[in-house]
Amino acid sequence: MPPTLYVIRHGQGEHNVNDASHLRDPLLTAKGKEQCLELQQAFPVPQDISLILASPLQRTIQTAAYAFAPELDARNVSFILTPNAQEISGMNCDIGHKVDFIRETAPRLIHEAAPSWKVENLDTTLVKEDWNSKKGIYAPTLTSVRRRAAELRKWIWSRPEKDIVLVTHGGFLHYLTEDWTGYVVERGTGYQNCEYRKLEFTPESNAEEAHLVEPGSSREKQGRAAGLDAHVVREIEEVENAIE
Repeated sequence: MPPTLYVIRHGQGEHNVNDASHLRDPLLTAKGKEQCLELQQAFPVPQDISLILASPLQRTIQTAAYAFAPELDARNVSFILTPNAQEISGMNCDIGHKVDFIRETAPRLIHEAAPSWKVENLDTTLVKEDWNSKKGIYAPTLTSVRRRAAELRKWIWSRPEKDIVLVTHGGFLHYLTEDWTGYVVERGTGYQNCEYRKLEFTPESNAEEAHLVEPGSSREKQGRAAGLDAHVVREIEEVENAIE
């Protein structure tokens, strides 16, 4: 049986303040960390999570670590950095660092939130040298974004874990879920910082083609409106207008 997937948009990053999209791979703000702690309290089934996935960008790693720190500390939950979950644009804020930097920095970012977590549970094998190139499957074009979203869905569908968390980005989440409900151009995304949604794979999903649906309760229970982030508007426009 395929896993249940909980998707989460990262907490407020430094680039979310004053539309500072020029910042390279920014960290969470103090407010972003507070949002993670709020999510930690609000998340319904942290004890069921057996795998945490995160985009290799620093703000998503931090969000996963702070939001699930108790589980990381108590159960040493496995943590996989997943390049296909990176954000969709080619702006500085969405360009990650080189592999060596990530392998050195990611454990420190996680340990800041979960000091007892064992670093051997961090898997960086999917992070290849070209992951931050914004070329090929990572290019900010409609075809490439749709392709890696489809590849990520199939990969998650095939995972043996029952309940998985994926911490990713507001723009990419619409392509991953193929759901644009709540998306307004002026807002840029239907996801607020640190919003979670529970998703299930459709009965027809398989190793060749997988799709996700929202049961219809997680978003309504949170009662949150979409956040206003001008840089996400440009991300969407950049992808939609890109010429192959």
